Amino acid sequence: MLSYRHAFHAGNHADVLKHFVELELLRYLAQKDKPYWYIDTHAGAGCYELDSGYAAQNAEFESGIARLWEAGDLPGSLADYVGMVRHFNPDGTLKLYPGSPLVALQVLREQDRMRLFELHPTDYTILEENFAGNGTQVLMQKADGFGALKALLPPPSRRALVLMDPPYEEKQDYQRVLKALQEGLKRFATGTYAVWYPQLQRSESVQLPGQLKQLPVKSWLHVALSVQRQSVDGFGMHGSGMFVINPPWTLYATLQEVMPVLASRLGQDGAGSFVLEQQAA
Repeated sequence: MLSYRHAFHAGNHADVLKHFVELELLRYLAQKDKPYWYIDTHAGAGCYELDSGYAAQNAEFESGIARLWEAGDLPGSLADYVGMVRHFNPDGTLKLYPGSPLVALQVLREQDRMRLFELHPTDYTILEENFAGNGTQVLMQKADGFGALKALLPPPSRRALVLMDPPYEEKQDYQRVLKALQEGLKRFATGTYAVWYPQLQRSESVQLPGQLKQLPVKSWLHVALSVQRQSVDGFGMHGSGMFVINPPWTLYATLQEVMPVLASRLGQDGAGSFVLEQQAA
């Protein structure tokens, strides 16, 4: 369970999709003065070096964020996401990539709060270093976010984004996602929940979107980006998806504009494609 290190995959196509959607969700919450909470069940290290260490070994970012880095004709919302990443690379050279917590920190206002969970001891130590000095606005805990989540819901402000993106190295993670959502919705039915999942050929991955659609919610949005053809041997991740419960009404139209661009730019050997569907309240 503790072998997974997100640094190997930092800035890849899955991060692009995940963090673009995350940023859109948080910016929508920030349109109202009332405070919100950002809760990250699997926060990771918070920020990743792309030119050294784990990320440089596979260089997955080269087929992800790097393909958007110099593009000058992106839709406005996608250009804003790239601009957010540029904030961490002020000299114009792509060296650092922010994880989900640092993406959220760019939108967090004084009245908002962030709660981060990470179980891997090394990543948790780095996370603490990256968020030192934020006081009580950002609280971190070395814990399994699935188990800790229910104690936080509902947040005092009754407004929150809960991001769930476990490593899925263990097939039990798929059921843990469903159980955590079921428990969370009982306590906080109006919250926004965003689940990232990998597109794999294993049955648990294929079945997850359908299982999420069966949850007792009024509205959801499902977006998935495939960047390559499924491998003959059945191994490897060919894409990823985001399932959002209680999404903002603006998100579907934004993704209608952005997803064709991501499929074209990040698709490999002409295999880029996407799925976009929703159930409106």
